Amino acid sequence: MAAVALYFSRRNNSTEEYFVGNRGFRGWVVGVSMLGTNISAISFLAFPAAAYIGDWRQLVSNLFLPVITVVALVVFIPFFRRGNLTSAFEYLGSRYGETLRVYGTLSFIFAQLVRVSTILFMLSLPVTMLTGWPFIWVVVSLGIFIGFYTVVGGIDAVIWTDVVQAVVLALGALVCLLVIVQQLPGGFGQILEVASSHQKFNMGKLDWDLSQRTFATAMLLGIYTWITLLATDQTYVQRYAAAESTRAARQATALFCGLAVPLWIFFFFLGTSIFVFYNVFPDPVVTGMQADRVFPYFILTKIPAGVGGLVIAGALAAAMSSLDSSLNSVATVTVVDLLRPHLAKHRSDEFYLRAARWTATVAAIGMIVGALLIARIPRESMTDLIWITSSIFGGCLVGLFMVGFFTTRVGSQAALIAVITAMTANVYLALNTLDLIPTSLQVDIHGYWVAILVNLGFVLLAYPLSMLLQETDRDLTGLTVWTMKPATNR
Repeated sequence: MAAVALYFSRRNNSTEEYFVGNRGFRGWVVGVSMLGTNISAISFLAFPAAAYIGDWRQLVSNLFLPVITVVALVVFIPFFRRGNLTSAFEYLGSRYGETLRVYGTLSFIFAQLVRVSTILFMLSLPVTMLTGWPFIWVVVSLGIFIGFYTVVGGIDAVIWTDVVQAVVLALGALVCLLVIVQQLPGGFGQILEVASSHQKFNMGKLDWDLSQRTFATAMLLGIYTWITLLATDQTYVQRYAAAESTRAARQATALFCGLAVPLWIFFFFLGTSIFVFYNVFPDPVVTGMQADRVFPYFILTKIPAGVGGLVIAGALAAAMSSLDSSLNSVATVTVVDLLRPHLAKHRSDEFYLRAARWTATVAAIGMIVGALLIARIPRESMTDLIWITSSIFGGCLVGLFMVGFFTTRVGSQAALIAVITAMTANVYLALNTLDLIPTSLQVDIHGYWVAILVNLGFVLLAYPLSMLLQETDRDLTGLTVWTMKPATNR
């Protein structure tokens, strides 16, 4: 991976190359890269952990990716391709003005720093168990390495290494399942039998209890999550921009969806299979072990030497392919949405290229510090931590983009007032979820609902406000589905 980064570093003589690879990538390359970015250590380690300790209800959210993919192909991708944008938040600037563009940029940067810190923490668990090195040194060394090849290689290195890493992580997971099936007396059939008897394939109740992780909760969370990623997440929008044409961007997104859903199901089945394995072959060490550590322990103790190296490489690949994308995206939005229009105007492209590299370096340092802090946070599982954190601190980005795409009425003033109000509610719900307010003021709502309610509240407030304020001074040509120009495939 380091060699690949050094190879592509020779191309990085402009921000256009460093951020979007001169917009020349083919669809299949971008699609597999999107898969590598999404199938992180969260999938490779936390999904099996969730299935091991519980059932499949956390899979439900991911099963709704195809629904939002259709919307992305029809609406989201053409929007970002038409404007020849580099950043998702350039759209917010055109639609609402610079204040909300900066808000969206800062929200994204914060969310990505939380995400990469969590992924680096997850990655460091199996490496620590494998090597016996102190946890802090594993975090620091891996963070430095990943930061190095991301800073040096730019988006070219990110996308091509993601392609390689996606293949390696899939092979690593497949090896684990084959080892389990081979060692169980009843083979594959025993996995199905034991798992069914323990209701491990359950996907949750079908009621609408806001305080529980029901099927309905997971479904709405999935719809919200995939709208967030495919319509507002810079790591995806940057890949739309890097594709050689609109058709290639659509092919990439469809390919990502077609590969990701089966792979997620496979990871959950792997976690269930590990549960069956230790049900058939009890291990006192596993009893009482945190769920996030069971899969690394299985790799270390049950996978044959040599073959286990491929599995560890899969875990490394899963994390690196997400971390490099996020670090590069943070650098991109910092330069495109903060430095160029506000903090350092009218500088040379060479200055902005250096600034992008320094920003990625600082983000890598923040990732390392964040991973060390997360190690001290009590958690049910890392999947829960990611979902609850993104739900609480995700802000109003989904509401902003959806109102921007699908209405012509809401202007900058109405949107800004609605954002401030919704974020106030967001703080209250965050404190409520964390039990930091008096019991008499608390409401019984699961943390997964916070972001959905905040964004819904934003929409319900912004639209009536727009009718009162009567804002008509902004040209919306090409900025909404109602004012969009005919599509092209360029």
